[in-house]
Amino acid sequence: MALEFASIGSGSRGNATLVRVGTTRVLVDCGFSAAETERRLARLGISPQSLDAMLVTHEHSDHIVGVGRLAERWQIPVMASTGTRRAGLGKGLPETTMVFDPDVPFVVGDLEITPLVVPHDAAEPTQFLFTDGVTRLALLTDLGHVTPYLKSRMGTLQGLIIESNHDTRLLADGTYPSALKVRVGGDWGHLNNGQAASFVAGCGTSGLRVLVLAHLSEQNNRPELARSTMAGVLGCDAEEILIADQTLGLAWQIL
Repeated sequence: MALEFASIGSGSRGNATLVRVGTTRVLVDCGFSAAETERRLARLGISPQSLDAMLVTHEHSDHIVGVGRLAERWQIPVMASTGTRRAGLGKGLPETTMVFDPDVPFVVGDLEITPLVVPHDAAEPTQFLFTDGVTRLALLTDLGHVTPYLKSRMGTLQGLIIESNHDTRLLADGTYPSALKVRVGGDWGHLNNGQAASFVAGCGTSGLRVLVLAHLSEQNNRPELARSTMAGVLGCDAEEILIADQTLGLAWQIL
């Protein structure tokens, strides 16, 4: 068995990530309508009824809008932090949402999942580390800055999905209202290209097999800018760095 992951879409218009090992399948977030999610899952060869759980990172609509409907339609267990559950009820999370302790790893099938507390303007946002006991994958999006806690939790990774949301110049010169620019670029907003690259370089990449940049802003970033910034810091070919696209997502990656 190999640990695999894919994206059905990543960006401000919707986010969802698939992780699987053996017969275990987990969907992280569901920021698309149930019907659109089903269509995108089918594109990756996944039926909704095969999902063992949905994990929710936080209550923003681009992460939870389809959770309740998809869970109800296919009887999928939903899990979130206490704060996310409380804030998400009525916004897309079902009443049946179970809670996990952000300080305690838990198991879904053949996956051990470690929540990661992140700084973002939400009630109790988390991201996740996944392992099958051999291979480790980290999902890190929707965070305004990298904390010492996050650095300490990484260890050796074979796969990393990290937010590279915006280019600082494009954000500053763009059409967003001033308050939104401050929010996005602040310590509780989103990582810029340089922050993402510095974090990856600081973690070390000796064991890293697949690096994916996610949650790129369609207005304030460009895939080539995000790639070139990361490649310049890591000293690698920009084409080695993958992008989770808003519309196309990302095909299955095997670690």
